[in-house]
Order: sequence, then structure tokens, then C-alpha cells
Amino acid sequence: MSTMTTTAVSKTSVPLPNEPKPRFRDLCRMEWIKVASLRSTWLVLLVAAAATVFINLNGVRSDIQYLDNDLAHPTQVLPDGTVWHFVYNPLFRSLSRIAVQLMMLGGAAIGALTMFGEFSTGQVRTTFAAVPKRGGVVAAKITVLCTITTVLAFVVALVSFLGGQAMVASRHVGLSITDPDAQIAIAAYTLVVPVCALIGMLFGALIRNATASIVAVVAFLFLLPAFFGGDKYRWVVEVRHLFPDDAEQTLAFWHKDPYQTMGKWPAGHTHAWLVYAGWAVISIVVAMVVVKKRDA
Repeated sequence: MSTMTTTAVSKTSVPLPNEPKPRFRDLCRMEWIKVASLRSTWLVLLVAAAATVFINLNGVRSDIQYLDNDLAHPTQVLPDGTVWHFVYNPLFRSLSRIAVQLMMLGGAAIGALTMFGEFSTGQVRTTFAAVPKRGGVVAAKITVLCTITTVLAFVVALVSFLGGQAMVASRHVGLSITDPDAQIAIAAYTLVVPVCALIGMLFGALIRNATASIVAVVAFLFLLPAFFGGDKYRWVVEVRHLFPDDAEQTLAFWHKDPYQTMGKWPAGHTHAWLVYAGWAVISIVVAMVVVKKRDA
């Protein structure tokens, strides 16, 4: 006598033909929940933002200590006989280079974390099981990442600029936000952060390891450009102009300062914007290809 055994089939294992496909805004909402649930993400971004604003405003405050004396004696004869005319650079402190590098570092770290975080924990397999089209998932990650970093960087740039100009307004050496130089500098200060975030995502997708990804992106953004310093060889300068930090400095440079120059072979604004766009496109394309081709 034979017996027949029946096995219950779970309803969840049976595909639902009428189940709607996830929309792109649903994927963005999913990625937002992931980012919002990570306290370390917000801690890194907020600390970097606060430190950036503090450095910028503190730099302007330190200038005020000497500003009155320089304004009282705008023309001086130096020991070598050179006549020096005082000109205050309103962008040098309020949108300083060392401060924006903190935001660049924070954005790059968050970009790398956004990508390697799911791969290191294995959560990405659950995500791809729910959404088989990996390109849509990566596009949602990019959208959320760029939105967060752009909004935060814009707030930092605006507060730093307006706060710095307000501090020197009584000396009548500030710069209006309607000035084209100010608008370009604020835009450059803002957009370099999401560009670095995308570069961080690129390294996160390639390496998929927390420590190695952070070290690699820091080396690329800050250590590698140091090897191309100086103006002795033009090709060295041309390579340096290809890095985001140099492009930001080109766009934030105040050309009305007679005592500051961009070197022997300066890059133009168009070149700098193309560097921004180029790294953004390269990072997005490589991240898309890597995630689609490599196993989760």
C-alpha cells in the first residue's frame, strides 16, 4: 500500500501576475529609507557641513582683525620699493578651499557607503530579488544621493557666503549675491560635492569594501593631485586641471584680485564645468556597468 504525500505551497512563492511593477519614485523612496535609517550617514554629512561653515566664517572673522588697518592704509610702499594696493578678496575666506574639501570628503564617503554598504551586508541580494532590473536600483541610488548632497552643499555655500559678506558689510568690501562671480563660486562650491559623491559611489561599486573604498577615494581626490603640482611642465598642469578640486578652484577664483593668479596655464570656466560633467558621467556609467555585470 502506497501513500501519497502532499506538500503545501506557500502563496508567497507563487508569482502574482497582476502585481504592479515598482515605479521609479518607489525605488527612490526605498533608497531614501535606506539612507535615512543610517545614523552614520547623517552624522558624517552634518559634521562636515557644520565644520565647513565654521571654517569659512571663522576665516572671515580673523580677517576683520586686520581689515580696518588695511583699509586705513590702502597703499603702502614695501621695502623693495614695490607699491602695494590693498584689495580684499571676498571669496577667499567665505568660500575657502580647505573648507570645501571637508564637504568633498564627506560626500565621497557617503557615496561609497551608499554602494558598498548593501554589498557588504548582503542586503543587495534582497533588493535585486525584489527589483531584478539593477539599472533602476542604481539610478534611484544616484538620484537620492545627488539630491541630498546637492541640497546640503547649497545650504552650506549660501550660509557661508551670506554670513561672510554680512560680517564685512560695514567695511564695504563685500560682494553681492547678484554678482556673477559670486553666483559661479556658489554653484561651483555646491556642485563639487555631488560630483565627489558620485566618484565615491564609483569606488564603492568597484571595490566593495568599506576601508579600501574610502582610502581609494581619498587618495584619488586629495593625494593623487598633489603629484601634479607646480608649473614647470605644461602636461603636469593639464593633468591637474582634470581633478574636481582644481576645477572648483578655477570656478571660485576671483579674477579682480591683482595679487592672485591661476598660474602659467590656467583652465577656463568651460573646461572646469566639463570636468564636473565628465566625472559625473564616468562615475554613473561605470557604476551601472559594474553593478549589472558583477555578481551580488
